[in-house]
Amino acid sequence: MPLKSIKVLDLTRLLPGPFCTMLLADFGAEVIKVEAPEFGDYLRNYEPKVDQNSAFFHSLNRNKKSICLDLKTKEDKEKFKDLVKEADVVVESFRPGVMEKLGLDYSILKSINPGLIYCAITGYGQTGPYANLPGHDINYISLAGLLNLMGEKDGKPVVPATQIADIGGGALPATIGILLALLERKNSGKGQFVDISMMDGVISWLQATLPNYLSANILPKRGEQLLDGSRACYAVYETKDGRYLSVGALELKFWKAFCIVINKEDFVPLLNASLKEQYLYEV
Repeated sequence: MPLKSIKVLDLTRLLPGPFCTMLLADFGAEVIKVEAPEFGDYLRNYEPKVDQNSAFFHSLNRNKKSICLDLKTKEDKEKFKDLVKEADVVVESFRPGVMEKLGLDYSILKSINPGLIYCAITGYGQTGPYANLPGHDINYISLAGLLNLMGEKDGKPVVPATQIADIGGGALPATIGILLALLERKNSGKGQFVDISMMDGVISWLQATLPNYLSANILPKRGEQLLDGSRACYAVYETKDGRYLSVGALELKFWKAFCIVINKEDFVPLLNASLKEQYLYEV
């Protein structure tokens, strides 16, 4: 396993941080989940349960070890610092400033272990006007502009069924940042601070809309995007038996094949000319 020599201290809970450390554990890292007494990770209490904890919790925290520390007490702070001496990575998802109040922020921990990689996952990053605001996935994708583009043109925005900001804007960038920092440490011998903003991470996903806006001032609108279901060649259709068929036929050859199958060959030339010029290509 590529990460079998890496030790990670995981102070996170719920979805973004645990998903990140789950990936690290899946590839061999020794991940020690550090939870507070009494409550621990709130995710333990979700339904349905497997044994005493939720199935969700078991899935996200597979391959990890677990300890309980009260980081508000001097004794447990010292125990945590002892763990940091031998650790490669610390991952936390507290509000900005919480770890500093505990006396366990990056400036303190790197003095104990200069090679430590410290990753903080927050909604809006450590600095800026939004830094101390609360939020959940739906808030991050709203402020990033993504939620406003989801749904039908004349309807309201549609909340996605999976957590895009938590996973795509938080967990995955955090994992990549940690791996890059580990790679760089081989050359410098020094650790670094990895600052993950889930809202910023979502903005980076808007590759099909932001370039047009930034270069040509074309404001993206719900129900008018290439891949949002507003075009006949890339949409979902209800069938006679009450089920749904997803059609992804952006390329002309696939659109032709689809029209032939549904006995509507006269639809072939109706594919938007601009779509053909800009987006159709052989694969």
